[in-house]
Formats: sequence, C-alpha cells, structure tokens
Amino acid sequence: MPNGKAAGTRCIQLGDDNRCRIFGKPERPAFCAGLQPSDEMCGTSREHAMQWLDALERATAPTPDASIRP
Repeated sequence: MPNGKAAGTRCIQLGDDNRCRIFGKPERPAFCAGLQPSDEMCGTSREHAMQWLDALERATAPTPDASIRP
C-alpha cells in the first residue's frame, strides 16, 4: 500500500489466514516492523489481540477537519 493504509481498511498484505505475506521482507512498512507484540496487546487469545489492534487503529485514525465543509 504505497500511500499507507486507511484506518478500518484490511491490509492488502494479509493472507486468508491473517498472516502478513511480507513479514521479514525489506518492503514491509516500518510501522509494521516496529509494532512489537506485548502481553498487553496479545492477551491470552487471538480475539483479545484483534480487539486490541482494532482499538489502536480507531485511536490513531485521522479525524475529519471540522473546518472543511462540503
């Protein structure tokens, strides 16, 4: 995704098994490479980890500029 990934959009590099197709490759974005798993993020289940990642994505989504009106 040359211009990055919008919040709420599935990464095009995720396979059907939700694994990164470019993990460990030089073309993997720096953000992805810098995201390191932790107990807080992973919890004890895949469901917990997915909820944590969803919350992170929502928290970092750009907010629409209220001063711009259509």
